[in-house]
Amino acid sequence: MNRNKLWFAATLIAFWFLVYLNLEKLAALLSGATGLSGVKEGYARSFEFFIFEVPKVLMLLTLIVFVMGIIRTFFSPEKTRGLLEKKSLFLGNVLAAVLGIFTPFCSCSAVPLFIGFVEAGIPLGVTLSFLIAAPMINEVAVILLFGLFGWQTALIYVSTGLVIAITSGYIIGKLKLERFVEEWVYEIKSVKTETEEEKITFDNRIESGYAAVKDIVSKVWLYIIIGVGIGSLAHGYVPEDFMAGIMGKSAWWSVPLSVLIGIPLYSNAAGIIPIVSVLIEKGASLGTALAFMMAVIGLSLPEAVILKKVLKLPMIFIFFGIVGAGIMIIGYIFNLIY
Repeated sequence: MNRNKLWFAATLIAFWFLVYLNLEKLAALLSGATGLSGVKEGYARSFEFFIFEVPKVLMLLTLIVFVMGIIRTFFSPEKTRGLLEKKSLFLGNVLAAVLGIFTPFCSCSAVPLFIGFVEAGIPLGVTLSFLIAAPMINEVAVILLFGLFGWQTALIYVSTGLVIAITSGYIIGKLKLERFVEEWVYEIKSVKTETEEEKITFDNRIESGYAAVKDIVSKVWLYIIIGVGIGSLAHGYVPEDFMAGIMGKSAWWSVPLSVLIGIPLYSNAAGIIPIVSVLIEKGASLGTALAFMMAVIGLSLPEAVILKKVLKLPMIFIFFGIVGAGIMIIGYIFNLIY
């Protein structure tokens, strides 16, 4: 173990907590230095919102991505497939959805992951539970929700996302829809080779954490700034309760409409969640906002186009229909509770 690297990481984490715990004071100090601290309307409110939320979200994201980068060194694609092999349908769905949280995933990797799972003999429903959970419940979404809404909403999002992934995969598995998978996928022969697993040291895991921060944060920081920027404008200029008539509890059609609108609006969590936070502040109900956000993140048209390479069109429609119905049910439930 390299003690210098360990001390460096520990120092960075200590500095992170020092800045984060005093971030609100620093933002207020900066706002006061601009001469805007006494103004509560328009530009001043937007500015105050922006200079506090951007560093807060970026700092939370950096810390959690670093930790997740270390955790992911324990979950290679090969290990993930091995854990899911020969599991019963429901147990496999649960395990696949949970593993989806910790496994690197993007739309471009959907096809190779799908083929690899099928080669390993993992049931279709279990495979789809993984493919639903991995993009929907990722660290970017969870940290943004935690930073903007609090841990309760972040926990609700993770829990409901897991329920949707597990239930949707289980239903698809029970329907026996393997006939809607392209034939060539089953013709691929999986060749298993006995290879000695490379030993990963603690230094390697720390380096993986740094690499994850460099990779993920560099890709999403601009989306965060744009998303918080749009949200800050709405925070300063949109009247209170403006969204109540459009996305409020009284509008029963708001949940399905939000899902239908959200599917083609392809975006990542970094771009959409700051906007959703302001929608709720301006009167949108939590259930409707969650349904909209899940549809945008978890059901994207680009992913459907990519999955078309391995799934026939009826399977794509069934997949989107079942997941979309699950998202709408979750939306209605939370509109009733909150």
